[in-house]
Amino acid sequence: MSLSMYHASIPVFVRQLNNLSTILGLAATDAEARKIEPSVLLNARLAPDMFPLVRQVQIACDGAKAGVALLAGVEAPSHADDETSFAELQARIAKTLAFIQAVSPEQLDGSEARTLTLKRRDKETRFLGQAFLLDHVLPNFYFHYTTAYAILRHNGVAVGKRDFLGTR
Repeated sequence: MSLSMYHASIPVFVRQLNNLSTILGLAATDAEARKIEPSVLLNARLAPDMFPLVRQVQIACDGAKAGVALLAGVEAPSHADDETSFAELQARIAKTLAFIQAVSPEQLDGSEARTLTLKRRDKETRFLGQAFLLDHVLPNFYFHYTTAYAILRHNGVAVGKRDFLGTR
């Protein structure tokens, strides 16, 4: 049995975005318990040249919704990058989940062989749908999700592998 483009994307993003939401909730609770200003965690980064936690969450959400939109041939909603609190990041995750969960299997299945053009500031890259999902969208999503987790863990938030993977 082959794995459909829908099942290789939507359930993966839903699960991990829900896990990211849980991790951010733990971080907010931790900041309150340790009497740390939330902005300290929200603006924390692993290295000076890396984006802070807020931007990692924004990019993870954007990658999921933009990737799904391009595969489905629909317009991705635009979200301003103006979050400054855990609650606002939670709202962004919720908007992203609402969008991707509205995409049907019929909109995604069959996209594996479709040629897609990813437009960036200075160039365009062409992918077949399956390579786009597996070699570009998912690795980028996991990079930013993992970095968000690592920033929180590095800053003493009590999150672990079970929080990252979630429960079934």
